[in-house]
Amino acid sequence: MSYLPSSPDLTNIAGLLAKYPGRGILLFKLLEDIKTSFSPLSSGMRELIITYTSALNKSEFCFNVHKALLQEQGIDEVVYEQLKLNIDSANVDEKLKPILHYVKKLTLTPEQITARDVNAIFAAGWDEKAFLDSVCLCAVVNCMNRLAMGIGIDLSTLSPTNMSGPTNPWSLTTPENAFVQH
Repeated sequence: MSYLPSSPDLTNIAGLLAKYPGRGILLFKLLEDIKTSFSPLSSGMRELIITYTSALNKSEFCFNVHKALLQEQGIDEVVYEQLKLNIDSANVDEKLKPILHYVKKLTLTPEQITARDVNAIFAAGWDEKAFLDSVCLCAVVNCMNRLAMGIGIDLSTLSPTNMSGPTNPWSLTTPENAFVQH
């Protein structure tokens, strides 16, 4: 149930934006650009960033939706537990780890970000576009999750399978699992 008196049955961002389209247009345009433009990050990597950001900012519903998308691609749930415990020992591509460290810091302690954090991303072989895509994904997901949670539509009692209508209109739906080490 949403906290909006005029829409107590609102259960997702799509419904909110249908009612108030101006509220999310810039976020969706930014996300669409990231999704449709070339990115050095694979769609699977981008989906992992979305999922990890949602876990960090405690948006249980968004985390579960995106985790399900990655699991459909054969990504084991243990990867998320590993990321929670220690990014450096997680079973993900070494090259992606500086980005995940940066996303964690940007989500939880942005005031502590330094040039050293960014330089680690470049030292791992990523270019400016990959860095900017990572920052934009993290920022948009944090904003969207806070919007949903703030108006009461991030309901942990709902699951992707018992929702009607679009449950995750900002998801990257074709993840690749190339970033997971086998």
